[in-house]
Amino acid sequence: MLAQTWQRDRLVLGSEGRFVLPAGGRPAGAVELDLAQSSSPSLATSARGRIALTYDSNGLSQARAAFLACAAQGGWPIACDPQSVALLTLAERMAASEIPVLLEGPTGTGKEVLARFIHRCSPRASGPFVAVNCAAMPEAMLEGLLFGHRKGAFTGATEAREGLFRAADGGTLLLDEIGELPLALQAKLLRTLQEGEVLCLGDTMPTKIDVRIVACTNRTLAAEVEAGRFREDLLYRLNVFPLELAALRERSDDIAPLAFGMLLRHGCRPGMPGWLSDDAIARLETHAWPGNIRELENVIRRAILLAGNAQLITAEHIIFDKPVRAMELPRAAAPAPAPAPAQASGASLSAVAFASQAEAILAALDRHGGNRTRTAQSLGISERTLRYRLASMRQNGLMAAAGGRA
Repeated sequence: MLAQTWQRDRLVLGSEGRFVLPAGGRPAGAVELDLAQSSSPSLATSARGRIALTYDSNGLSQARAAFLACAAQGGWPIACDPQSVALLTLAERMAASEIPVLLEGPTGTGKEVLARFIHRCSPRASGPFVAVNCAAMPEAMLEGLLFGHRKGAFTGATEAREGLFRAADGGTLLLDEIGELPLALQAKLLRTLQEGEVLCLGDTMPTKIDVRIVACTNRTLAAEVEAGRFREDLLYRLNVFPLELAALRERSDDIAPLAFGMLLRHGCRPGMPGWLSDDAIARLETHAWPGNIRELENVIRRAILLAGNAQLITAEHIIFDKPVRAMELPRAAAPAPAPAPAQASGASLSAVAFASQAEAILAALDRHGGNRTRTAQSLGISERTLRYRLASMRQNGLMAAAGGRA
């Protein structure tokens, strides 16, 4: 991850408070990281913006996750999972172009962070980055906000506004939740993209602009086109090279670095926790995360409060909004087989995901004759994660229901 071009020269490493700065001085936006080794690992931030990372050589997986979180300070993406790193590599290549970018993915997966990353890696990095949520205001207000208006253009327009397109001139405009944009504004947006100009409300002559559009949506825009809620020509204009962010449960290697990133944001100060224990990370990795990264941040903030003055967040401090538990298997009144847990009705999304994961783990164990090392490798997870997931399955009765496998 640190070999990526956008990470080079951003990290200044030190030891015991001593730093060797480059000949040109400390680079703008660089992160100073003071490394030390101890049996009591911790993260601590200082008033100078420096981060002290004390790690245990027997817990290098946590140290690596904490290191990645430190390196991403300043609003850069936190990524460790191979598909996340591949996505950032592709986004960096796209950033050098001028084509519009469409970011798709579930709510809370980090689309705005990726949009800012694209802006920072582009030739427009010195220009403005302007973001607007298309679902946050009525259509009449949104049109004036985007395209601007002259004084007196409509009732209540007591002064002129330049609009966000002109405010983002020379930079990037993020249109978040573009699937919520009304059809009338979609037509006006299409013309702006095609002609590179905006027409303010009350004006008769358009104004030329130079803006790169990044659009985000948690909807499938092709389905919205089929339903008549989104213009097909606008979709083709935006969909030159779409990027899709996966749900957090599909990139489990990102969970630990993201958790340490949230800990750095909300803790790691005097009288607050500064590290996540091995069992806490394992508990986080077994959750289905229906709320994605936003839910993870809530869980870490809650854990910081529950830990109080303790230096270490443990599994007992990890409390989810809805406890992770498998659905109860129906008691069969007849010899007919019970339905699979993932097909039961009325189940929460996290319960369905947990049951599906359990089925996959049990099937893999069967294929590999109960060998946990080969099972973990085939599933793409660590043996530690497999061990804690099996323990969680036993706790919820899935191991017994499956005939006590493993």
